[in-house]
Amino acid sequence: MSAFRTLDGLDVSGKRTLVRVDLNVPMKDGEVSDDTRIRAVLPTISELSEKGAKVILLAHFGRPGGEVKPALSLEPIARAVSERLGKPVAFAADCVGPVAADAVEAMNAGDVLLLENTRFHKGEEADDTLFTAQLATLGDIFVNDAFATAHRAHATTSGLANHMPAHAGRCMQGEIEALEKALGSPERPVLAIVGGAKVSTKIDLLENLAQKVDMLVIGGAMANTFLAARGHDLGKSLMERDLVDTAMRIDAAASAANCEILLPLDLVVAKEFAANAQNRATDLDGVDEDEMALDIGPRTVEDLRARLDNVRTVVWNGPFGAFEMKPFDAGTNAVAEAVAQATRERGLTSVAGGGDTVAALNNAGVSDDFTYISTAGGAFLEWLEGKSLPGVEILRA
Repeated sequence: MSAFRTLDGLDVSGKRTLVRVDLNVPMKDGEVSDDTRIRAVLPTISELSEKGAKVILLAHFGRPGGEVKPALSLEPIARAVSERLGKPVAFAADCVGPVAADAVEAMNAGDVLLLENTRFHKGEEADDTLFTAQLATLGDIFVNDAFATAHRAHATTSGLANHMPAHAGRCMQGEIEALEKALGSPERPVLAIVGGAKVSTKIDLLENLAQKVDMLVIGGAMANTFLAARGHDLGKSLMERDLVDTAMRIDAAASAANCEILLPLDLVVAKEFAANAQNRATDLDGVDEDEMALDIGPRTVEDLRARLDNVRTVVWNGPFGAFEMKPFDAGTNAVAEAVAQATRERGLTSVAGGGDTVAALNNAGVSDDFTYISTAGGAFLEWLEGKSLPGVEILRA
């Protein structure tokens, strides 16, 4: 990652280090119910603390819209970070002004402080120059370790870089390196899996990937739109009939770029959208008018398994079917297991990301076997779409 400034060789001893982290974690009954994002930033916090920095954490929680909302305070999350870090994490009830300044002033080298929700101030999301300048008075160095917010041009994602040196934290570094390895200069052949419900939300993604990968697998309900474009009648399956022309355009562009679009060869269909609904596997032209496609069929799974034998890189965003309901998670699980096995046994590079994707791979029990799984949603998608991310661009050397 030579093109980006990292923590390597950075002298932080005694310096006030503003660290943007992603602590927008799920909460239940006042407690953190999923600490994945907290665990992701612990290496950066620990490293900076051990090197003698005064570690000042900047984060948001929820969408308070620039207003102070006690229910969205970061105070309980400070306790959760402290427990997992294994050392005290102080908390300041504001992120700017006298309260924040006094809390920073009281810090010793190696201390960790979490400032209150930055989105309690309208200046955060507006990247207001006055608000950013107020934040900047609290630090000497800026470290961005929140890839999940890197697609936002906010005060604490990019604005602070105008006031002090900016570096990537270890979590951010890992994200960038994984994505560069997957799409920047990947080992070929590259196979991308894009699933989900709607083509309309992933047009840019599909168009960009079609120019960069060798095989583009389309799954989920969005595959139905492409199948309809190829003349198949899929009963009452979910699809976007108004985007059939768009699907045909993407299909043609992929062909021109020597990218093979892979659609389901068969489907698992049911008459109702419900867990354990009576179902059957059928070929593409065997869907009855009162049936809907809810998963890929066994022929499709076997075809993808066979193709993985010759693939060196896999990029994955989105499930194949209604993975939230059994037995319609079977297709996603089977392909996920095949990718995981290839990663373990022959060094396949496998990078996945997006909320539903993470949930689907966790459901399949293979998350630990992938090369890298991003917890970012919008930022991960925008990277795959080929867009510049403000919070990444400010880290370029």
